[in-house]
Amino acid sequence: MDMTGEERIAAPRDIVWAALNDPDILRQCIPGCQSLEMKSPTDLAATVKIKIGPVSASFSGEVLLSNINPPESYTISGEGKGGIAGFAKGGADVMLREDGGETLLQYDVKAQIGGKLAQLGSRLIDSTSKKLAEQFFADFNAAVSARANGTA
Repeated sequence: MDMTGEERIAAPRDIVWAALNDPDILRQCIPGCQSLEMKSPTDLAATVKIKIGPVSASFSGEVLLSNINPPESYTISGEGKGGIAGFAKGGADVMLREDGGETLLQYDVKAQIGGKLAQLGSRLIDSTSKKLAEQFFADFNAAVSARANGTA
């Protein structure tokens, strides 16, 4: 599954960059995130619980930040195992561009799934993945905009 998109955030790029590297903000914004722990500046451990169609699973895995070019871009990648439900792995290239006092966040996501989840059909997986990504970026936008405006 591949997905690209962009989100306009009402905050300067340095604030958006800091938020992309803040495990507390990411934990709040990742749908179904149970825990997110920073093990090093580039390595995180996560537990996420999601439901796709009739399958509900809790995934535990590692998240790695690479190709770090502050405050412009990085690659975030990870792999999670969900027991009998299967696995999910993938990554996203995230780019930040200044646009006046706002920031344009662009992303290019690539993901793979296997196991029971893969049997659900690509339409259901793609629509759920798109919904989860849109929810993350909407929540992230709200959190960062509130922080930039001093209301968080």
